[in-house]
Amino acid sequence: METLIPPPVVLVTGATAGIGRAAALAFGREGARVICSGRNAIAGAKLVDELRQLGAEADFVAADVSREEDVHLLVAHAVARFGRLDIAVNSAGTEGTPGPVVDQTVESYSATFDANVLGTLLCMKHELRVMQAQRHGALINLSSTMGSRGNPQNPIYVASKHAIEGLTKSAALEASKFNVRVNAVAPGPIETDMLERIAGGAEKIAAVAATIPAGRIGTPDEVADAITFLASGKARYITGQILHVNGGKTAL
Repeated sequence: METLIPPPVVLVTGATAGIGRAAALAFGREGARVICSGRNAIAGAKLVDELRQLGAEADFVAADVSREEDVHLLVAHAVARFGRLDIAVNSAGTEGTPGPVVDQTVESYSATFDANVLGTLLCMKHELRVMQAQRHGALINLSSTMGSRGNPQNPIYVASKHAIEGLTKSAALEASKFNVRVNAVAPGPIETDMLERIAGGAEKIAAVAATIPAGRIGTPDEVADAITFLASGKARYITGQILHVNGGKTAL
């Protein structure tokens, strides 16, 4: 008798906008069962409706990833709802407050690192506890082209993405003996609300596009394709890696 393999259970944080939203929909189109999370309950409900229209089982859980109790309850909900957790995409984050080092404050540092670094750490902590007990799973964190470069106008964001890459590589070494893979994607400029906030207008976005070898800004769906690849069996021998999705920007 043929053994039926149930569809994977996927948790996506930061799922109500941008790359996280595209990732949730990409997994839904593949038939996964998706737990979406974010802080915007209205956008979350709309996303769940879209996923269900695709035929996917889906739930939304409002959570602030910088609060450990929220993260604990989020992961517990996924396990209670579907019995396990196969894939987690830790996409929640912020661009912080742009500006040079001399203008930064303790508050801007804390807000950026709490969302980007502490949030990623707490998500991995609770996701890995489940996956290591299962002895299988895949985590994908969200870094950035700035995770391996400098930027004089957004040093705290840059530092937070460097930290995420360090956490990713360290967690990969820890998790490998449990058959759990940990990787990150590092997008370049992508058509999101965040890019519009950082760039500040169409002309500046066009100027950014002109610096990219591919000659254009990327799309959230293109990053989502990289995420679903890293989560799939086709990437079963890939762990501890940072996959750059940037139209050749880091090849310059």
